[in-house]
Amino acid sequence: MRLPIFAHPTTTVLVDDSDSFLKSLSFQLDPLLPSKTFHDTTMALDWFNASTRRADLPLHVNFDILNQTADQPNVAVDVRRIHDLCASHHRFTIPSVLVVDYSMPQMNGVEFCRQIEYLPCKKILFTGAADEKIAVNAFNEGLIDRFIRKSDDDALDRLEQEILAMQRAFFVDQAETLRDLLSLHDYSFLRCNTMAGLVRELYTKHGFVEHYLHSSPTGILFLDQHGRATLMVIETEQGMHAQYEVARDNDAPQSLLTALQERRVLPFFPPEAGAGMYSTAAGEQWHRYCCAPQVLQGRERYYWALFEFPGHYLDSPVYPFSEFLNSRHPPCDLAA
Repeated sequence: MRLPIFAHPTTTVLVDDSDSFLKSLSFQLDPLLPSKTFHDTTMALDWFNASTRRADLPLHVNFDILNQTADQPNVAVDVRRIHDLCASHHRFTIPSVLVVDYSMPQMNGVEFCRQIEYLPCKKILFTGAADEKIAVNAFNEGLIDRFIRKSDDDALDRLEQEILAMQRAFFVDQAETLRDLLSLHDYSFLRCNTMAGLVRELYTKHGFVEHYLHSSPTGILFLDQHGRATLMVIETEQGMHAQYEVARDNDAPQSLLTALQERRVLPFFPPEAGAGMYSTAAGEQWHRYCCAPQVLQGRERYYWALFEFPGHYLDSPVYPFSEFLNSRHPPCDLAA
């Protein structure tokens, strides 16, 4: 299990030559899985080719580094650009998963997948029993990621499960290089399977629908479907020691220093009170910005806690998933 540096709801594209089947399928799918349907493969291909592409990853190569030669580039990452994505109105329209029928008159499902092989979306093939060998060959060739027989009694349940799994895989794959870079520094928890499992549990427990990596302090910014934000602050032993040192160097109250030394508190000092680390602005009111940490033993020991995150801490207001859902009318967008 891998933890992507960000994930949000996306669009599932359904392609089948049967209008009635498309209407039935899109109606039965979880309403929190927005879909776009096509019964014409040519229109579907045109839409894919014109669809929203993901923005560039928030990194650049910096050659202007003292004591380094030009052949020793330094990669800089602006993590703030990651959670800035939550203001985008277009993020929910990104096609992350394609569900396509195999047997269609214009073009079969395998050939359709071949036409968009260059796109990063995950591909699920709906097949009849007689098409299973073709589906296996397409899977082995890397043209599809999953296949499901339409005739199976649990086909719909399996489809929903596979769509969710493929959406997660989509985000893992999209920024895998960046995730590996960040995990070597302040974001070691990105390599921790135990942390990835905890994040999944928090999604379910608190109704979160998206998350983004956060800096200052290090952690994960969660959003529910109404755009309400919660910050999961995550510190290692090294990070907790850094919190203590900064507080000590800024003449923090002894009560805070003791609590940090004993790992009894985990701070989230907002912009007006330290921007992640203690500053004199917090003063004797430091306890307002602290919670008792929970401990996760994964690749190393992690201290974490959840904090309310006011929207004005972000550079731009959140565009909530619920607003996107309400703007979609009719709910099942059937291409003519």
